[in-house]
Amino acid sequence: MAKLKIGIECENLEDPKSRWGIGKITLNLLKEFANNPEWQKRYKLYLYFKNHIPDDDFFKIHNSKFKIRILGFPSFNIFYHILMPLRAMMDRVDWMFFPAYQLPPLYFGKSVVVLTEDAYYEYKYGVLPFRYKLSYRIFTNWAAKFATKILAISETSKKEVARVYKIRPDKIFVNYLGIDIGNVGNVGHVGDDRNEKTNPTQRSQVGLDEAVQQNEVVKQALRQSNNSNYLLFAGQAFPRRHLKETILAFEKIVPEFSDLKLIAIGPDKYEKPTIKLLAEEVNKKLGGEKIIYKERVSDEELSELYAGAKMLVYVSDREAFGLPPMEALSFGVPPVVMDNELGHELFREYAFYSKSGNADDITDAIKQVLSDENPSTELMARIKNSGPEFVKRYNWKNFASRWLQIIDEK
Repeated sequence: MAKLKIGIECENLEDPKSRWGIGKITLNLLKEFANNPEWQKRYKLYLYFKNHIPDDDFFKIHNSKFKIRILGFPSFNIFYHILMPLRAMMDRVDWMFFPAYQLPPLYFGKSVVVLTEDAYYEYKYGVLPFRYKLSYRIFTNWAAKFATKILAISETSKKEVARVYKIRPDKIFVNYLGIDIGNVGNVGHVGDDRNEKTNPTQRSQVGLDEAVQQNEVVKQALRQSNNSNYLLFAGQAFPRRHLKETILAFEKIVPEFSDLKLIAIGPDKYEKPTIKLLAEEVNKKLGGEKIIYKERVSDEELSELYAGAKMLVYVSDREAFGLPPMEALSFGVPPVVMDNELGHELFREYAFYSKSGNADDITDAIKQVLSDENPSTELMARIKNSGPEFVKRYNWKNFASRWLQIIDEK
């Protein structure tokens, strides 16, 4: 029996420093395939890179398990919309997987495209330059209309994607992401990737020396805080994630919890840079470095920060999934999330909920976690003791199995 040939767009893996949500999806999918001999008997994966194969040990060890295509053209648009679909059709792949939300019009075969509502809101209301908004507008809508299947990463996201892109729900399947327990990697979200890659003027790459200095600052803060007396925010700081309001909420509670700190990790994605200046202003009012803000830290440092935090505060108006709260829960650390449909779908009784994104409601939710004088004590015990087990249902093997199941069904 001939193997089913599946092509995968892999440009998102080429730069490890920019390997955010869709990069994590792609890499973990490949890892699961490489570790499953039964899948290798039934499927052949064709990987399409723009310029080069990443220097990961994974590719050095497992290269022979894939068909590698390096198309060697510097322009992303020419690679993505012309060279890759033509090469895939020459390879006669049975399916193509496009994790970057866009379907090339020149590809006429069967396809699975990851799509989130964030891509829609980015081109409708975001702050990207016009040419990037135009790309999102054209090619995400093309995917919505012509892809064989759309992959959504939560039931809540499926409903929203169906609504904003006017897609029949039966065309969309839900496949929950996996959690890298103990190695959380880049703080990011599946809806953020093309923003990071295609708008380099809005991001700040941290050099090696600066990254080391940042890690030392955070380590010193941990030592001064007895390794446990801090709140954590991790993720790209889009306005919808309310880091600004979280800082203001923290300012309100410091008089009552004077030894507490706030550590915020993630690039400032406000239209006008906001977070660093606000942190400095609040620190000045509080008379010390109570708020520590860094754009990036190493994977190992981020894992340490998760493990030692009193809580993760990640109150977001809108997410397709939202990895950081689930990653915190994998360490038994309580997440504070928005009281909305997605929050209850994913976290159920394993989270604390803020009624809204304003500072007062975030303050109330933080105080609920910190207080020992209310029923949250039972919830805290459940999170610490059962949270890591609860998170194990979100794993990459399940993701890869579901992905292959959908391909087999068509």
